[in-house]
Amino acid sequence: MPVALFEPQVPDLVIVSLFVLVNLAFSLRSLVISFRSHAAIEAAPPPSDLPMLSIIVPARNEARQIEQCVRSLLAQDHPCFEVIVVDDRSEDDTSAIVERIAKDDSRVELIRGEPLPRGWVGKPWALCQGVQRARGEWLLFTDADTIHERNAATASFVYAQTHGLDALSVLTEQIMATPAERVLLPSILWIIAFAIGSLSAINDPSSESALFNGQYLLVARHAYDAIGGHAAVRNEIAEDLELARLFKRDGRFRTALVASAGLVRVRMYRSLREIWDGFVKNFWVSARDQRALATIGIALLTCISPLTPLALIVALALHAWPAALVLALAICATVAGAWPGMHRLGLGGVSAIYLPFGTAVVVAIFVTSVVRRARGQITWRGRRYA
Repeated sequence: MPVALFEPQVPDLVIVSLFVLVNLAFSLRSLVISFRSHAAIEAAPPPSDLPMLSIIVPARNEARQIEQCVRSLLAQDHPCFEVIVVDDRSEDDTSAIVERIAKDDSRVELIRGEPLPRGWVGKPWALCQGVQRARGEWLLFTDADTIHERNAATASFVYAQTHGLDALSVLTEQIMATPAERVLLPSILWIIAFAIGSLSAINDPSSESALFNGQYLLVARHAYDAIGGHAAVRNEIAEDLELARLFKRDGRFRTALVASAGLVRVRMYRSLREIWDGFVKNFWVSARDQRALATIGIALLTCISPLTPLALIVALALHAWPAALVLALAICATVAGAWPGMHRLGLGGVSAIYLPFGTAVVVAIFVTSVVRRARGQITWRGRRYA
C-alpha cells in the first residue's frame, strides 16, 4: 500500500508547514502594504499661477500608440506647456506621425535623436536630449504608451505643491486587454510592490525604499539638474529605479510615489512575448545591489508557487485530505491578502486570483534575467546591452 503524502512524518510535516508559513507571511505583508498605500493624486482645477511645464516623451518604434499619447497630452488643461517628443531613431512611422501633429500644433516639438553614445542606454539618452531643449521650470517625463486625462498634469502639480515635493511619480492604471495581460501583469507588478514596500515606506525620507515609475515622473528642473539628471543614470536599464535611489541618497529634495486614481493609464505590453522581454531586462538589474536578499526572496516565492500548488495537486491525487485542505487554505490566504492592495494600486483586485500562476512566472522571469545578464544577452527595442 502506498504511503499517503504528508502523513504525520517529520519531513512531510516540515514541508507542509514551510509552505503554509510562507503563504501566510506573504498574505500578511500584502495586507500591510495595502493599508499603507493610500497616497493618490486627485482631480483639481488648474490654478492660474502654475509654472511652465515641459512634457518629454521618449519614443522608439511607437507608431501604434504615439498619436493617442500626444493628443491626450495636448488636451491637458495646464495653462502653459510644451510637448517634446524625442524620436530615438525609430524604424517605423513614429517620426512621421509626430511631425504631422506638430504641423497643426506649435506646442509639439519633434527631436530626431542622435546616435546612442557609448556607455548610454537608449531611454536615458533620449530623455537627456529632450531636457536640453526644454524651457519649463518643471519637467514631466512620460512614456509613449500612456494616455492622460485632461486634468492629470494639473492634479499632479497641485499634489506636488500641496505636499512640498520636488519630484512626484505616479503609478499609472493598467490597460489590460489580452489574456496574457490580464493574467500576468497584475501579479508581476504586485510582486514588485511587495518586494519594494508600501507607498508610505517609499515616501518616507528616512526609509531606504525608493521607486519612481518611469511612465510618469514630474520633477522640478532645479532638483533634476542638482542630482545630475539622466546623465547620472546613463548606463541604467531601470533608469527610473536608479533615479529614485539617487534622489533618496542625495537627501536634499522631497519625493513621492502615489497612485493615479485613473488620471493616467498605460498599456505596457500586448502579448506574452512583450511581457516576458520587458521584465526580463529589468528584474536582475533591479535586484543587483541586494543579491542575497533577492535570492532569498525568489526562493520564498518559489515556495508560494509553483511548489505549494504542486504539493496541493499531489496531496489531492494521493487523497491526503488534511494536507490538501491546509495547502488550499494557504493559497486562498495568499490571494485574499493581495486582493485589496492590487485593487488600491489600480491592478484590479479580481486579478489576485491569478497570483499563484503569476508568481511562478515571476520566478521564471527572474531566473531568465539572471542567465541572460550573465551571458550579456539583455536586449530591448532592438538594442543589446552588455
